[in-house]
Amino acid sequence: MLGKLLITAIVVYFGFLAIRSRYQDAQADQDGGPRRKRPFRPPAMSSRAITGAAYGIVAVMVAGSGVYLFQAWERRQQLVEVQVINSYTGRVQRYQTRRGLIEDRSFRTPDGQVVRIAEMERLVIEAPR
Repeated sequence: MLGKLLITAIVVYFGFLAIRSRYQDAQADQDGGPRRKRPFRPPAMSSRAITGAAYGIVAVMVAGSGVYLFQAWERRQQLVEVQVINSYTGRVQRYQTRRGLIEDRSFRTPDGQVVRIAEMERLVIEAPR
């Protein structure tokens, strides 16, 4: 957690430095004051290559997000066997449900039956083999 905050603070700091530098350059241009001289360096990549790389990165990010969302949806649709175990009597009842229909202390079976679990009962979810 601390690492995430530190990285965020570093990014904000460098963003601040970049904006301040641009602001000072713009003020110097308006005032006609001294301007920092920078040696001319040709760009390492052409603007077309940079644009293409940016579009490629965005396409990979969108595709990755789509794959992640599809996998999450597929996991929620997976049929699992649920065992409700009464801890006092040891009686076991078996149900089938979709993983996405399991809530805190209840679940819904594919035929629409809602099962609520008592405090004394345990819920065991078995993944398909």
